[in-house]
Amino acid sequence: MLRRRRPVLRTATMGGGAALAYHAGKNKQAADQYQGDQQAQQYQQQPQQQQAQAPAAAPAAGGMSPDAMAKLQQLGQLHEQGVLTDEEFAEQKKKVLG
Repeated sequence: MLRRRRPVLRTATMGGGAALAYHAGKNKQAADQYQGDQQAQQYQQQPQQQQAQAPAAAPAAGGMSPDAMAKLQQLGQLHEQGVLTDEEFAEQKKKVLG
């Protein structure tokens, strides 16, 4: 007598391993996607945090902001060219220095 094999049981057993591997792969892919999203979010927030921490116009070594130093240089050039008188230069300099 011929024995009847059970192909359905054998297929289910073999397929179970494949299904397990499939779902494990999907879970890993979802975890990788989540981690990538978190890193992208941190990357986008990093410049915003740095801007919030740094003052808008940081004073230089002399206690003056770069903007004030640029204005003083411009006033000095105008004074040297003769556009500003000594009095006007002194007055504008006082305004810049506060």
